[in-house]
Amino acid sequence: MSASESLQDAKSKGILWSFGIFMGVVVFVLVVLGGWWGMEPGVFNVEEEAIKRYADEKLKEGDAKDLPIGYMYTNTLAHMAEVLMHKPGGYITNDVAPPGLLLDNIKNWEYGALIMLRDGSTALRNHFARDQSQSAEDPDLSVAEPYFYYERNSWALPSTESEYQKGIDALHLYMARLKYPKGQANRGQFYARADNLWQYTEVVIKRLGGLSTRLTASTDSNVVLALTGIKMDELDKSKVTVTKTPWLEIDDVFYEARGSSWGLLHIFKAIKHDFAGILEDKRAMRTVDTVIYAMENALTPILSPMILNGDGFGIFANYSLSMANYIARANAAALDLRDIMNRG
Repeated sequence: MSASESLQDAKSKGILWSFGIFMGVVVFVLVVLGGWWGMEPGVFNVEEEAIKRYADEKLKEGDAKDLPIGYMYTNTLAHMAEVLMHKPGGYITNDVAPPGLLLDNIKNWEYGALIMLRDGSTALRNHFARDQSQSAEDPDLSVAEPYFYYERNSWALPSTESEYQKGIDALHLYMARLKYPKGQANRGQFYARADNLWQYTEVVIKRLGGLSTRLTASTDSNVVLALTGIKMDELDKSKVTVTKTPWLEIDDVFYEARGSSWGLLHIFKAIKHDFAGILEDKRAMRTVDTVIYAMENALTPILSPMILNGDGFGIFANYSLSMANYIARANAAALDLRDIMNRG
């Protein structure tokens, strides 16, 4: 081999080595970013966030008794949306490039949290901010709610983030009007009544019931029938088919339930404050605490790098059934809350 050929061969190997090192660094960075962006956001303190937003020097840290009724609930919805958009990696569902494109678990988590945000904003617009069924809807809430229903995976103009931000801004305008003195024109209204809470709880019951059924479908159909209370003869008559969740979709349902639990936990903590009067009057505070406690347990840190799907009392746990257990407890408490709110 001539000297020129040897030099050319060395240059080729050098280029290949440089390219290999570059690709290795890129892969390493993507893996690290993916691990960071894929982490679930932690639980925030709804009271502290409301006080921070209120920005009143007369309020001391941890003192929320002077907040207008409905302020904490509305601020919780707004802050949930802010967490979705400003957590590490930002809003990932509409990402079209790695590593966000590959992070399906956090995308399902975002979807679960988004569903609870949408339900909460709809309840605020249609029930909590209305005195009677014939009352005019709040102008800011009529703007805010539709923005949260914008398609969740839009990356082009307008992007999902820009539309959700408009919804947050409209919620902040409504919150500012809640601070107006009583009797002032255009003051924001929030009616913490039993019938309003009953209507929202109806929606929560359906959401939790659906999640519980989908989570239990991670195992065989007999277990699904037992946990959902469907008898075989009823199944034959109704022609309902109970299918097992595909193995590749088990983690999707699980993380959607985690996101829903995260959202519902904060909403019920806000409800505990803003509806304190009616809850204490009807002795339903402990029922709300049961929902909160179940949601906190549902958010227990995950110790396995993957969602396990063991059987019965085997060596490996079944994460979906454990999650379904907490969801079912919250659902049972929500049923009790609905019945209590429906009593005269």
